[in-house]
Amino acid sequence: MSDDDLTFETSLAGMKKADWRAAVAQLCDEDGYFESIGKRHFAAFVERSDTLLVTFETLQGIAALSSLAHPMGWEMMQTYGWSSLCLASDGDTWFRDGKVYAYIDRMIDEGFFDEYETVLFYGAGPCGYAAAAFSVACPGARVLAVQPQATLDPRVTEWDDRFTHMRRTDFTQRFGYAPDMLDAAERAFVVYDPHQTTDAMHAALFTRPNVEKLRIPHMGGAIQTDLLEIEQLGPMLKAMADDGLDTLGFARMMRARRMHPPYLRNLMAALDARDRPHLVEALARNVTTRMHAPKFARRLEQLKKERGTDAKA
Repeated sequence: MSDDDLTFETSLAGMKKADWRAAVAQLCDEDGYFESIGKRHFAAFVERSDTLLVTFETLQGIAALSSLAHPMGWEMMQTYGWSSLCLASDGDTWFRDGKVYAYIDRMIDEGFFDEYETVLFYGAGPCGYAAAAFSVACPGARVLAVQPQATLDPRVTEWDDRFTHMRRTDFTQRFGYAPDMLDAAERAFVVYDPHQTTDAMHAALFTRPNVEKLRIPHMGGAIQTDLLEIEQLGPMLKAMADDGLDTLGFARMMRARRMHPPYLRNLMAALDARDRPHLVEALARNVTTRMHAPKFARRLEQLKKERGTDAKA
């Protein structure tokens, strides 16, 4: 593929890492820039409008979540006409790197964020941590963090045993404790499933007057993927940009879960675990009347048989 063939509609899926980076750099060249930030990070910026979406992503997540292997911000750029700054890492680094701090410092010194009317920060998981932590670089920004960690400092979160390999990483110095870094944000939203214990414990650490917690019970441990599949992540970011994201609006968006099989299966499993057969039957009956759901149909038949057996006994 020649450079002239590249557009923001071009699929970059399946490319080798070096070729993919070269293609992204080429696409950013006309209206922005591509910059390597040390060995494991880079920035890809495209100028479009006075609304800027800053996304924190991983190379692996970009490849897995986008059918075109594009940074998430590019889809929002294409849909809403926003400017996009993607800060990406090779693997989960939580962006704890002195070269990243230096890049952010330069952006602050140059007044980069001051050029925009609205600035949004977004990330999920380790990238959600980064979105919250680095949002301090832009006072007045709005932040959406999905299942973020507050810190991995073992003196604070020794109960989180998922990322023990990161415990020697310094989370105490600059941009370290993500909840404190949100103090300068206009508004921030933390999305999580309260039944995911460690996620809920991290979310509790984000309790701040300007932070609103958006709970999605029974969504599970991969909420970003689910939000993309039910096509609600873009509308959430748009609502936040328009200063219209709130608990009621979020609840309305999440009605899309009713057609999302993974959520419905999680809900049925939770009801089974609580030994609530009547609610399981009501759920299975509702789901099977709305969509093709063999697992729910089998469970419904099983419950009917069990009820019939109990009646005979």
